[in-house]
Amino acid sequence: MSDPNEIAALKSSFRGALGTAAALHALESQSENFDLAVDISADVLEELARVSAAHAIASAALRGLVVTMLTRRGSAGE
Repeated sequence: MSDPNEIAALKSSFRGALGTAAALHALESQSENFDLAVDISADVLEELARVSAAHAIASAALRGLVVTMLTRRGSAGE
């Protein structure tokens, strides 16, 4: 039997990971234009650290939920 709360959590977690991926993608053009001869400013590095950490956390949360769902169903989640 499906668990509506579990499915709602999966949907929410998936949206969160997509949202942080979009925030990371928004920085793509900026990162592609880094000058190899010039240091990257601390502000830019802090923004990259913030956005990449948010994405890593959201992705790990999504993966953790999926593995939990697989385990509950008796599937290997590797």
